[in-house]
Amino acid sequence: MMQHDNLDLDHDRQQRCGFPEVVYGAGKTPEEIVSALTSIADRANIALATRVDDQVGADIASQIDGAQWHHRCRCISIDRENRQRQGQVTIICAGSSDLPVAQEARLTADLAGACTEVIPDAGVAGIHRILAHDKNLRSSNALIVVAGMEGALPSVVAGRVAVPVIAVPTSIGYGAAFGGITALLGMLCSCSAGISVVNIDNGFGAGIIAARINRLACEGGPASGR
Repeated sequence: MMQHDNLDLDHDRQQRCGFPEVVYGAGKTPEEIVSALTSIADRANIALATRVDDQVGADIASQIDGAQWHHRCRCISIDRENRQRQGQVTIICAGSSDLPVAQEARLTADLAGACTEVIPDAGVAGIHRILAHDKNLRSSNALIVVAGMEGALPSVVAGRVAVPVIAVPTSIGYGAAFGGITALLGMLCSCSAGISVVNIDNGFGAGIIAARINRLACEGGPASGR
């Protein structure tokens, strides 16, 4: 196994940015992931690895104290603090095929200290399903809207609330969806105000942005460092 001292990890990132360095699991060996997560968690008490190979994820998590394997979103999380969550970040998911990305976003925001909730299967083809959650959406500090296909859901949501909306295009869809490019361009071209857009399938990026917005809303100003 790779020794901790051989890893060039950014252990100051939690102090600077409020959340420790995250391990991108794709392309890394199990030994590298175990070593990196252990080193980060030993210093920060929380750690996250994303895009871990689902053939080895459970085995990796079993080797680390307090680690949990999240199969559907292919993430490993460690939370040794069990901190009290605050505020509210709500994740809206167009369809169950988008849930892996939505769960990555939720896990990230949760580890970053936000209370989270996922509203699944709320796509525009059944518009009544999202309208039924208006009160919840308007009382959240930030919304993450995850959708593939034509990517219309963030425009609908942002047109109904005064809450910041982070739109996440997914690679779900038929041929002309072009692996999420259609949804990405649709979200970038939205006529609804208040939408920011992250890259295709980037649930982690959306979760971090939403958690920072939520923290500012709860604390009333920029974080002074963690």
